[in-house]
Amino acid sequence: MKDLLNHRELFQLMQILRESQRIVVTAHRGPDGDAVGSSLAWAAYLKGLGKKVDVILPTPFPDFLRWMPGAHIIRFHLNHEAEAAATLKEANLICCLDFNTLSRLQEMEGAMKQTKARRIIIDHHPDPDQDGVEMVVSFPKMSSTCEIVFRLIHQLGGFEGMTAAAATCLYTGMMTDTGGFTYNSADPEIYEIIALLLTKGIDKDKIYRNVFHVFSTDRIRLTGYVLYEKLQFFAKNKAAVFTLTREEMKRFHFIRGDAEGLVNMPLQVKGMKLSISLREDTERDVVRVSLRSVDDFPCNRMAEEFFNGGGHLNASGGELPFPLEEAEKTAQRAIEAYQHLL
Repeated sequence: MKDLLNHRELFQLMQILRESQRIVVTAHRGPDGDAVGSSLAWAAYLKGLGKKVDVILPTPFPDFLRWMPGAHIIRFHLNHEAEAAATLKEANLICCLDFNTLSRLQEMEGAMKQTKARRIIIDHHPDPDQDGVEMVVSFPKMSSTCEIVFRLIHQLGGFEGMTAAAATCLYTGMMTDTGGFTYNSADPEIYEIIALLLTKGIDKDKIYRNVFHVFSTDRIRLTGYVLYEKLQFFAKNKAAVFTLTREEMKRFHFIRGDAEGLVNMPLQVKGMKLSISLREDTERDVVRVSLRSVDDFPCNRMAEEFFNGGGHLNASGGELPFPLEEAEKTAQRAIEAYQHLL
C-alpha cells in the first residue's frame, strides 16, 4: 500500500499533533457513516497519543448508526450550543473531517470561526477551502474519508495499536460511502485495507446488517409508497425523481435516517442513469436534494449548477429553498439540461 503523504507532509502533520494537547474532531452537518466513522477512528488514534479529544458534530446522526462503537462520546452542537462553543474555544487544534468548507457546518459555522485553534482538513471532497487552515489532507479520488484516515494512521505507525472498535468504524464509513463497495471503489488498495481491517477481528457481515437491515416497518411501508406513488420517470426512463413532504414523512412516522438509500433504488431500473430525491427538511425551510448516478454521468456537476451543492461523480447532494413544487421544477430543468449525457 502506497504512502499517503510525502516526508515533508508527514513531518508537518506529526509536528502539529505533537504540539496540540486539546483537540476537537468534527464533521459536516447531517453526518453519515463516513463522517461518524472517520471521526471516531481518528479520535481513538489521537487518544492513543495521550491527547484530550472531544468529538463534536453539528447535528445528530441517523438512528441506524447508533450502534457504532464509541458513538456515545459524540456531542452535538444543535443540542448543546454553549457547551460546544466553549469546547471549541478551549481547543488548540480542530480536525475537520469529511467536509471541505466551513459552510457545511451551517449553524455551527459561527462557533468555529470564533475559535483561535489551528485547523486541519482531512477529506475526500474536491476543492477544499484552505483559508485559515494549517494543513489540508485532501484526496478526492479516494473512496471515503475513512480510507484516508486509515492510511494516515497506518503511515503514522498506529495500525498495530488500532482496536477492533476503531477498525469497525473505518469499515463502516468505507462501506456506506461506496454503497456497499458498488461505486467509487475500484482501487485494488481498498481491498488491501479491508483485509487489514479484518485482521482486527471486525465482523463485516454484522456491520452490513447493522446498517442496512435495521429499518422499521414504517420505513418499509414508506419505501413502497415512494416507489408506487411518488416516483416519476423522465428522459425515456433514464432519469427518475421523487419527492417527500413533511406531511408524508409524518404519516409514516419518519425518524432520522429513514430516507437513507431510497435515492439508490430507481437505479435498479434497466437503463437508468440518474436518480434525484427531493425531501422537505424537518428542521429548516429548505428542500434536501440527493443525487445518484451510474457510469460517467456527472451528478456532482449537476448538483453544483442546479442545487447549490456538489460531491462526487456518482453521489452528490445539495439543497434548495422552499417550496417543494419549485424544487421539482428545478430538477426537471436540470434533467433537460443534461439530457444529452443520459
